[in-house]
Order: sequence, then structure tokens, then C-alpha cells
Amino acid sequence: MDNLKEWSENIKNSLSIEQVKDLLFALGGDPAIKNDIITSRTICHGGQSHKLYYYDNTKLFKCYTDCSESFDIYELIIKIKKLENNEITLYQAINFIISFFSLTVTAENFVYDNSELSDWQILNKYEQSISQKKEERIIELKYYDDKILKHLPHPKIPMWINEGISQEVMDAAGIKFDPVCWGIVIPHYAPNGKLIGIRERTLIKEEEVNGKYKPAILNYQMYNHPLGFNLYNLNNSKDNIRKYKKVIIFEGEKSCLKYASLFGINNDISVAVCGSSLTAYQVELLKELDVEEIIIAFDKQFKEIGDNEFKTWTKKLRDLNKKYSPLVQVSFMFDKWDMLDYKDSPIDKDKETFEELFKRRVML
Repeated sequence: MDNLKEWSENIKNSLSIEQVKDLLFALGGDPAIKNDIITSRTICHGGQSHKLYYYDNTKLFKCYTDCSESFDIYELIIKIKKLENNEITLYQAINFIISFFSLTVTAENFVYDNSELSDWQILNKYEQSISQKKEERIIELKYYDDKILKHLPHPKIPMWINEGISQEVMDAAGIKFDPVCWGIVIPHYAPNGKLIGIRERTLIKEEEVNGKYKPAILNYQMYNHPLGFNLYNLNNSKDNIRKYKKVIIFEGEKSCLKYASLFGINNDISVAVCGSSLTAYQVELLKELDVEEIIIAFDKQFKEIGDNEFKTWTKKLRDLNKKYSPLVQVSFMFDKWDMLDYKDSPIDKDKETFEELFKRRVML
């Protein structure tokens, strides 16, 4: 057990603060980094406040509300599963971290007695392909009753219509309006069409300081879900993706809506990760549709070629390519020609600009 403890500590200590942020985002924590500290929603006990802190120097979390304790990344996973009435072991929590970050593990230099051998063999499975990891899924999506959506108004949304999103597409996506919080309501569905969460885009300028998008709270219930374990719009586009064997992955929901508006719902091959991270679980969902090419169409995260943001962003994209190109062809809609403004999605300008960036997509 001492060897296992040392080994799991090494994994935990090897994770960068950006990786931990990606995990928290995928789990629905809405994290933000400042210096070497991450603040996140208190997903450790299902809370709503951003009082869960992660300190990179100690690799520990501290919850400043209900939990009132410090814990590591494995205990966080155990806590989240306990909220779902699913008790998991430390081994299973380690498995989850290995799977999420697509880590390779070996049994070298570690000796276990027979009672622990079966658990080690479970861990060692993660040397295999992502398809084998499918058997070790830890996160199970919670389904919500969608009747709450039927009682919300669905007026025209001029700001989105002016950006080129059609009313037909918004209606098909179930876009509604929250008159209490004054926000655009965006339902998220699993590939099987069941409601798994609702996000809301605030229309109150002062609220944007805390983020334009957040889990919706309707009738005193928060409709959050782990974003990294689903793909927005896959329930609508999956048949076209299977047909064309290509998928375009945007950051935000709005880009999917605009793509369907420009190219037609019947031609829609878009999904959104609701951030700038792509998880192994999401790639697995796409591989199940026999996808042959994943086209990354993330927002432009640099002002000039060669600046520090450019170097950081290109490294992130190279890492994505390294991680997933052995499984499927990966290409990038990367603006080397200054067609987009800073933080624009490739679909934000017009159809012609998008088509040009699509034609010039980069393969590493």
C-alpha cells in the first residue's frame, strides 16, 4: 500500500494547474485561475458558491463552506460520486484521473500482495486504448424532467438574430428565456435526447464579471452537469456526423446555432465543448459514430502570431493533436491569416470567412 500511495502521489503532483482547471470545468465547477490558485464552484458538496479553492503549491483543495476541510484530487472525485449515492474506492478514483488525462501507467518497481493484485490490474488497463477505458466510466449523467422548459417564454432574441442565428434553429434547440434572472436559457441534452443540464447566458452587463454563462437556476433548482462528459448539440447532429464522418468542434453553444443557421439543420455536423478543452470521453462519444476527422474550431486566443498567448495556445493545440491523432485524424481551423478578431469563433464573421478557414484547416 505504501508503494501505491507513493505512486498515486506522483501522479497527483505531476498535474499542472491548467490540467486541474480542465478537470474542474469538465465536472461543472466553472473554475478560474488567479496566480497559482483556482477558485471553483463547490462541486464537492453540490453547492453553488465559488468557495472551492485549489492551491497548486500543495496540490490540495480547500472548501470554505460546508466541507470546511482540505482534500486532494482523488477525494474530490470520491465526494462527487457520494453525492450521487455511488460510493467508490480510492482505486476507482485513481482510475478516473488516469482515464480523464489519458495517462499511461506501468507496474514497474511496484510489488503488491495477492489481495491487491486485482486492483493493480484494473489500474494497469489504462495502458490500453481509450475504447477499453469505456468500461471504467465513473461519471453517470443525471437526467432532469424537461417540463420546466415548457413553462418558460420563448420570445425572439434580437441580439442572436442580429448575429445570424435563425429563429427556426433556436426553436429546434429549445432556446428559452428566463425572466427572473434575465438570461437566455440553453438546454443541454445527452445523445439519447434526454435533458442533462441547462446553461444560461446572462443579459445583465454587470453580471458578466462572474462569467457570461453559468448553470441555470430555475424554480430554486440548479441544472448543472459535468460539461466534459457530453457534447452540446450531439443529440441533433449525430446522424449527420455519422453520415459525413466528420465533426466540427466549437467552444460555445452559440457557434453550433450559427452553423446550423448558415448551413441548414439537415447539414449540421457541429458540437460544442463549452470551453477550450476536449476530453477523452468526448472523443470516445464521437468515435462511436465512426468519425474519421475531428475538426477543432476553437476561438482565436491570440492577438498576434508570435506573442505569448500565441505560444501558449499553439502548445495547447499541439498537445490535443498528440493526445488524439493516434485515434482519429485531427485538424484545426487556425487563423494564421488574421481573418478573425481576438477571441472570435471561426463562425463569428460570415459564411465566406468560415468556409475559407475550413478549406485552409491545418493538420499537424
